[in-house]
Amino acid sequence: MNLKKLGKTDIQTAPIVFGGNVFDWTIDEEQSFKILDAFVEAGFNTIDTADVYSRWADGNEGGESEIIIGKWMKARGNRNQINIITKVGSDMGQGQIDISENYILSAVDKSLKRLQVEQIDLYLTHWDDDKTPVEETLGAYQKLIEAGKVRNIGASNLSPDRLQASLDASKNHGLPEYAVFQPEYNLFDREGYEKGVSDICVNNGLGVITYFSLASGFLTGKYLSEADLSKSQRGGGIKKYLTDRGFNILKALDTVANKHGISQAGVALAWLIAQDNVTAPIASATKAVHLQAFTEAANTNFDVEDLTLLNETSAY
Repeated sequence: MNLKKLGKTDIQTAPIVFGGNVFDWTIDEEQSFKILDAFVEAGFNTIDTADVYSRWADGNEGGESEIIIGKWMKARGNRNQINIITKVGSDMGQGQIDISENYILSAVDKSLKRLQVEQIDLYLTHWDDDKTPVEETLGAYQKLIEAGKVRNIGASNLSPDRLQASLDASKNHGLPEYAVFQPEYNLFDREGYEKGVSDICVNNGLGVITYFSLASGFLTGKYLSEADLSKSQRGGGIKKYLTDRGFNILKALDTVANKHGISQAGVALAWLIAQDNVTAPIASATKAVHLQAFTEAANTNFDVEDLTLLNETSAY
């Protein structure tokens, strides 16, 4: 498996990152262990989670994903082989997004305890509260880096203005700099990233790891009508993709998939890997067989004809 340097960090990642939002939501602890074992056996090495995963599930309070990952790493004794990404700032019961210094300094210790690690490889600002000065947030991260609790920092879901302001503050005040950005980006949802922070990421050498890389499963091709939305717990988020443009994208995926003898999901992930402004897409799996798409994507090289079809069909 070819590894890629993640932005300005010292992290070397395989070309697909596992999305840990499914743990203790759509799969239980036992199945989560099996999926993670298969993921690593296939040559991948980076897992993305957040303190808030999976607070939305009945009976959960947040932190469940981190707990499962921590138990798995301890049971396998493989901490040194795994890159751990987690996030801070989401509502964990306090009733609001919070990226203040006091909150971050408290939240990180809880994540470290759940993950059963001494240091987080990449710690992300999950959401922006749009009120905490960027210098305060970065100052909190500076304390965490100096304490050895965090190696690298990044952000997700920041507006272009707040991301640029954060990068400027780092340069002007000698504060830690975001090295990675995590946007929503896939063949269907292109415009927000491409017209938003993409240029900032490229111009500042940020690594980019995309979430909703398969458009909540729509780009796997299993949702072809509203009748299919009940196929999974995530089906409710698919309806917005059932448009003429969405179906045209699925046709293009099918064409390229048949040409290369791989799945539509494999094509969708390989398209992201092929983008110059993407380091690695994040994708989840609930069955070991789903990981086949990860391997397909990591081993597929598109020609100009493939990329032209996918780019033109998904144009907005």
